[in-house]
Amino acid sequence: MTTAPTATTTLPSDDTITGLLDEGLRACGVDATVLSPDAGTGARLTARSPITGQVLGTLVADTPETASAKIGQALTAFETWRDVPAPVRGQLVARWGELLAEHKEELAKIVTVGAGKTPSEAAGEVQEMIDICEFALGQSRQLWGKTMPSERPGHRLMETWHPLGVVGVISAFNFPVAVYSWNTALALVAGDAVVWKPSENAVLAALGAQSLLARAAAEVGAPEGLVPVLIGGRDIGDAMVRDDRVALVSATGSVRMGREVGPVVAERFGRVLLELGGNNAAIVAPSADIDLALRGVVFAAAGTAGQRCTTLRRLIVHESIAEAFVEKIVAAYRTLSIGSPTEDGVLVGPLINEAAYEAMQKALRQAEDEGGEILVGGGRVLADERPDAHYVEPAVVQMPAQTPVMESETFAPILYVVTYTDLDEAITLHNGVPQGLSSAIFTSDLAEAETFLSRSDCGIANVNIGTSGAEIGGAFGGEKETGGGRESGSDSWKAYMRQATNTINYSGELPLAQGVEFL
Repeated sequence: MTTAPTATTTLPSDDTITGLLDEGLRACGVDATVLSPDAGTGARLTARSPITGQVLGTLVADTPETASAKIGQALTAFETWRDVPAPVRGQLVARWGELLAEHKEELAKIVTVGAGKTPSEAAGEVQEMIDICEFALGQSRQLWGKTMPSERPGHRLMETWHPLGVVGVISAFNFPVAVYSWNTALALVAGDAVVWKPSENAVLAALGAQSLLARAAAEVGAPEGLVPVLIGGRDIGDAMVRDDRVALVSATGSVRMGREVGPVVAERFGRVLLELGGNNAAIVAPSADIDLALRGVVFAAAGTAGQRCTTLRRLIVHESIAEAFVEKIVAAYRTLSIGSPTEDGVLVGPLINEAAYEAMQKALRQAEDEGGEILVGGGRVLADERPDAHYVEPAVVQMPAQTPVMESETFAPILYVVTYTDLDEAITLHNGVPQGLSSAIFTSDLAEAETFLSRSDCGIANVNIGTSGAEIGGAFGGEKETGGGRESGSDSWKAYMRQATNTINYSGELPLAQGVEFL
C-alpha cells in the first residue's frame, strides 16, 4: 500500500474540544448539564467527538414509552397547527432562519465537534438550513393546486393540498442538521408536526438546532409539542417507524436501513421518503477542461473524508487521457492536509468511528484481491496520538474493470478509477451499479453533455461540476437503491401533503359523469 506524504496536525486537547462544544451549546440555548452523568435517570446515550475520540458526555435517552408520548403530543399540536394559514405558518420558519443566521458560527462549532467537519463545511451546512428556511417561507404562499376542465356544464374540477399529519425524520451523522431542516422547514409550512430522531453518532448538533427551532416556535405562538426530538439508538427509531400516528417517515441512511424501514411503513400503509446510499461516478471525456475536472474530482472524492452521500466514488476516464489525469489526481492527493478540523488549512478530517475505518480497510483489501492497485493513500495517521480517533489518507485505486467492490458504497474516501473507450461504454459503466444518486460528466462537447444528461439513471446529473454540492433550489434525491425520495427544492413540498380532487357543482342540476343516467 502506497502512503501519501500528507501534512498532519497535532490534535487538540480534550479541554479544547469541550470548550468549543460548551461555547456552541450555550449560544444556541442548550444547557450543557444535559451531558452530565447526573442529569436524569434511565437509559443513556454516549456522545463522542470523532476529532479526538473522547467522550463528551452522556444524554438521557428516550424509551419507547417516552417516544410514544412525544409522538402523541406532536399529533395534538398538529390538530391546531393544520388550521393556521400557511403564510402564517411560514413565519415560524422565517424566525428559525433568522436565529440560525444569528448563531451560524456557534451551531457550526457543534457540528465540527460532533461530526468532525471542517469549519467551512460545518458553516456551509448551517447555511443550507438558512437557505431552506428562506425557500420554505416563499413556498408558504405557493402551495398551489390545479384546475381542470369538467366534462359537465356548471361544474368546476380542481385539486387541493392538505397537511399529512405527523412527519418523522431520521437523519444521518454526516449532515447532522441540514437534512433535518430540508424536511422540517417544508413540513412546517405544509401544516405538519415533525418528530426528529437524529443519528446517535452526531446528536449534539441536533440539540442546538432544535433549541433554536423551539425558541422560534415559542416566539411565534406555535402549539407546544410541534417539533420534538427523540434521543436514542435504533430501538427509538424503530418505535417511530412502527407508530401508525406517523404519517410520513423521511429516513436518510444506508440501503440496509431503507430495506428495513420501507416494508415496516408500507405494512401499515404509511408513506416513506428515502434518501439512501450513493455510489456516484464522474466521466472525464477527452475534451474536458483538465484543471477544472481535477478540482471537481478531488473535492468530490476527498471532501468530508468521503462521508457524503454524494461523494465521488467511481472515476471513469477516457483511455487517451487517463494516465496523465490520474497522475495529477495522485499528486493532488499527496498535498491534502489531514488532521483536526479545528486547525486552519486542514482539508480532510476524521472518519466518524472505528467501524468506518474497518469498512474502508476491508474494501481496500477486496479491491486488491480483485486486481486493483492502490496508487496513493489508504493508511491511517495520528493513531499513536489518539488511538480512539480514526484519521485516514484518502485513497485512489486503479481498477482493471468495474468489479464487485465498486458496486457497493463504502462510506470512506476511496476513489476507484477505470478507463473507457467510447461514451456508450462510459455510460454503461456509470449506470452499472444498484445506486442512483448523483452523477457528473466533464466535457466541452455539447453532444456528449446532452447525451449524458438524457441517459444518466441518477436523480442528480451534472455537467462540469462534481457530484457533491447540491443547491437548495433543486430537488435532492436519487433512483434505484437510493430510494426515490426528493427533498429540498422544486416541488418537494408535495411529499409532506396529501392531494384531494374536488368537484364543485354550481349548475343547479345533477348531471352524472360519462353521461350515465339514473332516475
